[in-house]
Amino acid sequence: MEIKNYTRAQLALRNGQDRPEIWVAYQGRIYDVTTSKLWRKGMHYEHWAGQDLTHELPDAPHTEKVFEKFAVIGILVS
Repeated sequence: MEIKNYTRAQLALRNGQDRPEIWVAYQGRIYDVTTSKLWRKGMHYEHWAGQDLTHELPDAPHTEKVFEKFAVIGILVS
């Protein structure tokens, strides 16, 4: 699978509401969390899909290792 570049606007469309894909970004990588039960309907606790979660992770009860479960499907570009 080819890793493509996506803008923040393109990422925002993968929020579980506008399209069936549910994606989140962390440290420049975009992860497909569509199959995660914790991201149903594009929301995980107070966090919405389609966003860069890099600055929100320090407040989470888990580490960045949680992203190892998911495929990197893109790179977030400005």
